[in-house]
Amino acid sequence: MKINQVVVIGSGTMGSGIAAQLCNANIPVTLLDLKTEISEQAREKIYKSRPPLLIDKSKIKNINIGNINDDFDTVKNADWIVEAVVERIDIKHNIYEKIFKNRKSGAIVSSNTSSIPIKVLSEKLTNDEKKDFCITHFFNPVRYMGLLEIVKNENTDLEKINSLKIFCEQDLGKGAIICNDTPGFLGNRVGVYAMQVAMTEAFKMKLSIEEADAVFGRPMGIPKTGVFGLYDLIGIDLMADVLKSFIKELPKHDEFQIVAKEIPLVTKLIETGYTGRKGKGGFYRMNKENNQKILEAINLETGEYLPSKKIDLRIDTVDLDTLINKDDKYGEYAWSVISKIIKYASSLVPEITDKFNDIDEAMRLGFNWTMGPFEMLKSIGVKNFFKRIDNFKNNKFLENLSKSLDENFYGQRQLYTEIETLGKIKTTATNVDKNKSAEIYRFRDFNIIEFTTKACALDYDSMDALKNATDKPLIIINESMQFSAGVNLTYTMNFADKGDFKSIEKFIKYFQETCKHLKYSKYPVVSAPSGLTLGGGFEVLVQSNFVVSHTNIVIGLVETIVGLIPAGGGCKEMLWRWSQTEKAKQDPDYAALKVFDIIGYAKTATSPIEAEPLKYLRPDDKKIMNRNSLFSVSKKIIEENNNFIPPTECFFNLSGKSVKDKMIKILEKLYNEKVILDHGMEVGKELANVLSGGNTTIDKTLSEDDFFKLELDAFMRLIETKKTQERIKFTLATGKPLVN
Repeated sequence: MKINQVVVIGSGTMGSGIAAQLCNANIPVTLLDLKTEISEQAREKIYKSRPPLLIDKSKIKNINIGNINDDFDTVKNADWIVEAVVERIDIKHNIYEKIFKNRKSGAIVSSNTSSIPIKVLSEKLTNDEKKDFCITHFFNPVRYMGLLEIVKNENTDLEKINSLKIFCEQDLGKGAIICNDTPGFLGNRVGVYAMQVAMTEAFKMKLSIEEADAVFGRPMGIPKTGVFGLYDLIGIDLMADVLKSFIKELPKHDEFQIVAKEIPLVTKLIETGYTGRKGKGGFYRMNKENNQKILEAINLETGEYLPSKKIDLRIDTVDLDTLINKDDKYGEYAWSVISKIIKYASSLVPEITDKFNDIDEAMRLGFNWTMGPFEMLKSIGVKNFFKRIDNFKNNKFLENLSKSLDENFYGQRQLYTEIETLGKIKTTATNVDKNKSAEIYRFRDFNIIEFTTKACALDYDSMDALKNATDKPLIIINESMQFSAGVNLTYTMNFADKGDFKSIEKFIKYFQETCKHLKYSKYPVVSAPSGLTLGGGFEVLVQSNFVVSHTNIVIGLVETIVGLIPAGGGCKEMLWRWSQTEKAKQDPDYAALKVFDIIGYAKTATSPIEAEPLKYLRPDDKKIMNRNSLFSVSKKIIEENNNFIPPTECFFNLSGKSVKDKMIKILEKLYNEKVILDHGMEVGKELANVLSGGNTTIDKTLSEDDFFKLELDAFMRLIETKKTQERIKFTLATGKPLVN
């Protein structure tokens, strides 16, 4: 069936998020609540939301509003009605009675519940009504979280559910996994268990919360919040309610019952208002001392807050083998947590799903894990796992695996989707090369590069990989959440701290050479960004021949924030794009002034639609809702460009001093208004010098190499200043900009 119109009942956080994502897909949606004013307020929140729920504010026109008394007849025209009201079964039953009386024949009805079983939700429905009923459990925030769990009942029309799944995949960009009606479904059942194991083991082994979060974080392929940071983010009180629900719904013998037991310190935190980031703090809190904010962490034994300590495990990439074999308390903790997660997840097969790798994908999509429990088992090695594991009685999956010891048990990834994804093809592709920062795969007759550093930051190894991979058509794409957050600033500052600016200059030159090499490669280069695509990451993208962009990108040139200017060709390429406009052809200063404004203010876009007016992306660049499709669309571009001809070099004619003077006047105004301070003025002057063409005149033609030289010289003058170094160090330490 085709879904052309949707009604969402309940305009809270989840209802609004679902409505917003339907808007993004250009699906007309009506948002209903008890009063129209409540729906109106929700629409306003959607419009103003940060981070934005809409890929473009103009999408808000797809939302109509109303109330469930006066406007319920809108249900009659809907192909899909989503219930997202409070988690009270009596209220939901009343809503369903009203929906099924008014809906058109065959319309799908679903609930967004995260905790109430479908059996309970549908107990008052007829068998015919049950055919069209399911749970559609979106994860929050809906726009940014990939997972959608579709829960069926014994009567569900599977053909109709599959059509809904395809719609949610193709139009809404979700990883839609169909699962059985069990408490917590897929994601939360395993994800919340993992959190509780990580927490209870930290208490048991007397680790500090910083130590636990350092282990249960990036080295395990888990977001850097770790377990205690994630508890604070979600809300300690909310997590307590989730645990009560699991305790109530799960059988007494379930392992979850052990880790869900009440912890006195957690109870005390809730009682005293320390419920996490939304309260006075939680396991972490921000305290003020001498007018300075200090991050503090609670001592799990005493309950006392002390200044938080950074724990460096010296493991920069996901490396389970190194982690679990560390001969210290961190290795012991890692093994205890990981082994218990694997045991629990495997005990749920086939109860939750007979496709065990669906559990992995649920953890990837819903919790942003790099690998799920079964991939962890694969990474550790089956034989190694069973050498160390203790009792696994009554675990059919592990019992069978212990007999075969099959290291290749995993099979194909991402069975839930028919899309040819990067995750699927990596298992059959040839690993051509690998270094500390990137991997090169050969698939059929083209190459794939995947960055592997933190935030996919770029360094020498990244550049080497990019250069080496252009012997074939190339796709630059990552399974991680980011395309690239830019050049590795820590790497750069290591040289600066030693006063070794020659090495920095050498690296920037190499970066420029690499970007130029990509642009003029004899084979097509496709960049497929999602997430952060900033600074140097954008410069790689903008000098690729083709772009396939996910709708959830954050893209832009942000170097001025840390006291630098783009030096990998970013200034050059943006100037070229703006110089091709009609206004630029009439006014020789137009392009330079536009780019000065964009780069100077470090403007970013949070979607391809926002990026296009800034010319970060072009109209013919592909825009994709489903992140899983980035690879298949990129592959199609490669296949369609067998007769690829590299672009011709760009040349520039700029007015030099006259446009530079205009830029300086803008800077002086900002300085007088205290929008920028002394160093902001210096950064702005360097940017002005580059974008004006330096000591040029309108009749002099500048090459791309001339611009690379201008960018490099400006970058080096700035990196050598104490104030730029202060900015970089502050941002690296806090994640925030320093105005100096």
